[in-house]
Amino acid sequence: MKCTPQELKNALVIDFLVEDQYRILRHVVFLIFFFLMLFFTSFWNWYVGIYKYYVLFFVYTSLIIMVYVNTYILVPLYFFKTRYTTYFILLALMGAVGLNVIGYCFDHYFSDYKVEAMKRLDRKGGMYEGFMMCISIILISTTVKLLQKWTRDNKKIVELSNLTLSMELNELRNQINPHFLFNMLNNVKALIRTDPEKASAVIIKLSEFLRYQLYENGEEKTLLSLEIEFLSNFLNLEKIRRENFSFEIESKTDKRILNRTFIPPNLFTTFVENAVKHSVDMSDKESSVKINIEIQNQKLYFVCRNSRDPDYPASDEHYSGLGLANIKRRLELLYDDTHNLEIISTEKEYTIDLIIPV
Repeated sequence: MKCTPQELKNALVIDFLVEDQYRILRHVVFLIFFFLMLFFTSFWNWYVGIYKYYVLFFVYTSLIIMVYVNTYILVPLYFFKTRYTTYFILLALMGAVGLNVIGYCFDHYFSDYKVEAMKRLDRKGGMYEGFMMCISIILISTTVKLLQKWTRDNKKIVELSNLTLSMELNELRNQINPHFLFNMLNNVKALIRTDPEKASAVIIKLSEFLRYQLYENGEEKTLLSLEIEFLSNFLNLEKIRRENFSFEIESKTDKRILNRTFIPPNLFTTFVENAVKHSVDMSDKESSVKINIEIQNQKLYFVCRNSRDPDYPASDEHYSGLGLANIKRRLELLYDDTHNLEIISTEKEYTIDLIIPV
């Protein structure tokens, strides 16, 4: 995924503010930035000689202590635990005590070194300037702390969401595969009694299915061409079992495109299995399944049609078993609202029309 320069810049800023690897550098930058803010104020220039630097570092140290008390004690113990009233009371109390301590030290330890012209000025202006700066820095520190917590919590939520998604996808896929194999084993069981040779052919084909399941289905993605081959083998198995059954898999898409397009494994199996199961004609008339797969404009179009017995109109509820419900949920998890699934039922035909991005 490509990022614009602005997005990359924003990501670097966020990383600098929240990542542990920048912790020391972050503190150094903050301490320098805060010192420069104080340096360009006027209060410390009210004192003579070297004492103005003593005043500067005294105020700087006092405010830094207040900022770190807020950042590492008040915010984690009260604000993050939703004890907002207690937090703001303690914050205001700390600010009042801190500023009064600073004022007391000014009056008792630094007053003798104050510039003569400044001694007659009311120190309320300086106190107001100090109060506003103190509040601004504390609010900035609280905001950064909140941003750090939000970013870490958001990463945890995303990680948990991805883990849940992965587990749910695996669970759904594992439900679909045994469901398919269960039906195939029932077919073998029936053929052993009626036609042992066909049963043997089915078992050979079934071994190919198991190979596909072991070596291809375990991956997150599989080639579309392999999935088509898998469906073809499945339908050939059904053709061995049923004499009056025909199938057709069509695709006008270039084979080179099919051989380099990847999709989640067993994405179409349930639809085709469903089509085969419900294409059975009770009067042993010809039944069929037709599949069309095309790729256009980075979208895959899958259409599966199966014939229906007009003399045996099965309820549409019969078409919505466990496998179909699972594949619908799987599509939602994989593609969210970027896919489109339509199920069209008529008296003689049942159609699945699926569009997914590739």
